[in-house]
Amino acid sequence: MPEHILQRIEELREELHQHNYNYYVLDEPTISDFEFDAKLKELQELEAAHPEFYDPHSPTLRVGGEITKNFPTVQHQFRMYSLDNSYDFNDLQDWHTRISKILETEDIEFVAELKYDGASISILFENGKLSQAVTRGDGFQGDEITANVKTIKDIPLQLQGNFPERFYMRGEIYLTHNNFNKINEERLAEGYDAFMNPRNTASGSLKLQDSGEVRKRNLSAVLYQFVSENSPAETHFELLQQAKTWGFKISENAKLCKNIQEVQDFINFWDEKRKNLNFDIDGIVIKVNSLKQQQLLGYTAKSPRFAMAYKFKAEKVETELLSIDYQVGRTGAVTPVANLAPVLLAGTIVKRASLHNEDIIKKLDLHVGDFVYVEKGGEIIPKIVGVNLEKRNVFATEIQYATHCPECGSELIRLEDQAAHFCPNETHCPPQVVGKMIHYVSRKALNIENLGSETIEQLYREGLLTNIADFYTLRKEQLLPLERMAEKSAQNIIDGIEKSKQIPYEKVLYGIGIKHVGETVAKKLAKNFPSIDDLKNATEEELCQVEDIGSKIAESIVSYLHNSENWEMIERLRSYGVQLEKGENTTEVLSTVLEGKTFLFTGKLSLFTREQAEEMVEKHGGKNISAVSKNLNYLVVGEKAGSKLKKAQDIGTITILDEQQFLDLIES
Repeated sequence: MPEHILQRIEELREELHQHNYNYYVLDEPTISDFEFDAKLKELQELEAAHPEFYDPHSPTLRVGGEITKNFPTVQHQFRMYSLDNSYDFNDLQDWHTRISKILETEDIEFVAELKYDGASISILFENGKLSQAVTRGDGFQGDEITANVKTIKDIPLQLQGNFPERFYMRGEIYLTHNNFNKINEERLAEGYDAFMNPRNTASGSLKLQDSGEVRKRNLSAVLYQFVSENSPAETHFELLQQAKTWGFKISENAKLCKNIQEVQDFINFWDEKRKNLNFDIDGIVIKVNSLKQQQLLGYTAKSPRFAMAYKFKAEKVETELLSIDYQVGRTGAVTPVANLAPVLLAGTIVKRASLHNEDIIKKLDLHVGDFVYVEKGGEIIPKIVGVNLEKRNVFATEIQYATHCPECGSELIRLEDQAAHFCPNETHCPPQVVGKMIHYVSRKALNIENLGSETIEQLYREGLLTNIADFYTLRKEQLLPLERMAEKSAQNIIDGIEKSKQIPYEKVLYGIGIKHVGETVAKKLAKNFPSIDDLKNATEEELCQVEDIGSKIAESIVSYLHNSENWEMIERLRSYGVQLEKGENTTEVLSTVLEGKTFLFTGKLSLFTREQAEEMVEKHGGKNISAVSKNLNYLVVGEKAGSKLKKAQDIGTITILDEQQFLDLIES
């Protein structure tokens, strides 16, 4: 029986590796997303039931879940040099002249590649498997972030074909514009400030402690450099093509150039076309193609002589600042937006620019009627970067930040630790009320189909909705008079509302819109406080015992649930049948060997993920708890266990196990 299961696990792993290669490298998927997900789910279930067949390179590990408290520092075997920069063709020509003299020939081929604006990474592959991933750091050493990099689908975990036994692939990890916008939409919906640009967001994402959270960022990667003591090819361009056959995502836009003029043509082309890309580039990287010539050229103290980065100039335009509006989001955050005289910037007409907060307005010393300089921040978000003081009208008035909400008139507040201002009238300020209702019906929350933002706004204006509990009092005849509302559409909405009563408690908890409670936090709350009543009765101190919940989130939860209007709305939801407590545990029970015992996992686990471990506990009758206390029976420790281990040792009655001892306990 185990051999049959192992065979099926290995079959699924091989299939999924191949499908990932087809999709992310060849861009030629051979099965649907549904079929892929079904195979992945089957593999996840088999691996969870049989941890003895654990493989650190399994496709299932892309889902993340590993927690890394501290990223160990790792020395680079091969230094990661920085590139010399050039900003015009004269610099480029001078470089060409210098290397021609060293090589004693002008017969030099180049490879021109897009310079992705992201975070550099060095990935070690041994025997065809991803072994280690390390950030650039200072070039000599960086942080080991292997668990996080494994969640990036563009990077293969298992290679194919005829690859070298041991080598490094260097590359760039970045965010597409679409994914960057999606992240910011979700952050704003949850009451957080938007990230400023894709590059910093990608870099910061790689240092998140929970690899499951990294996976949700949907990072992308492009690999552009093979590094080893021995090379299986004679040129850089050949290496790129070989790397693609092994399973690496290589830039399709890299070009072999016969001379420096072709390089300049490539630069001119992409200086214009880069605005059409779905990711940021800040220039072009030019490398000598011949590896033998690269070796002859060698390195300076800081940079390789065989490569050069041509940096694009940031496009900046001047236009008039007409006025400033203030937008109120779902959580009450107020964002100032500059209204500009329309101007062409990076291929699009720009009329507005975000100013983010009062501090930025003061730093720029903005006056109404100023002529301002506007750039595209990170190639995507227009931003004001300066003022042409020579054109300032002597009678121009300094912009004073709004003191009251533009929607409901409430006096704005600004917390000491935040840059943004907030409208505190969360239950009656129209944009906040409507925003909360739109959030409640969204796909990740209650997933009520056919209820779009326009329909919700109409229902609010008509007085049919005042808060989310009112969805459950709507009748079809109230919907029919709305614009573009047919009988079938109205019935679909009513059916969707009824269906939402079956949505699990953790999604409801996310959907009701507690400030700072996102999807992940809601799941952890539901796991530790299995009903809304348990959550309401929890103190801030008890809430802070839950992983990833700090005082700010805890304070927000207590404040929300002890607000009389909010609690009245929750009671109405309960009366309509909405799920406000965790359902019966549907986990398949394999044995009762752990019955009555409580478990907690800490440190870096190597034999299984934390999620797999907790599932094993439940399948064998045990219970997972979130904090070290006298109620804990077993603490299972991985590498670099810290404060939880010390606290357990201080209590003295808790049994401490390593991972193998935990598996032995299950099999006993």
